Amino acid sequence: MAEFSLADLEASIRERARSGDPDSWTAKLFARGIDKAAQKLGEEAVETVIAAVKGDKQGLVSESADLIYHWLVVLGISGVPLSDVLKELESRTGRSGIAEKASRPKG
Repeated sequence: MAEFSLADLEASIRERARSGDPDSWTAKLFARGIDKAAQKLGEEAVETVIAAVKGDKQGLVSESADLIYHWLVVLGISGVPLSDVLKELESRTGRSGIAEKASRPKG
């Protein structure tokens, strides 16, 4: 099996969003806007947590896939490329999570 990446998924989401295909869940989410996409992201996050707490490994895999997909949809609708998130993560490597969190502006 060829390696599949988040960048591949992001490209597929972008293509499907532009397709206008009435049978495409991605196109429908983009058409419905950020409110619906963010709602779905939140639902998938909760379902992922529930699967993890239950120790349901297959459920955790499935819900994690749904979560990542909906997260990328929200990023796409918001005009935020995955590369920006990856750059942010890269900038945090080499620092402890505690130090990184402490450096964030209070608000």
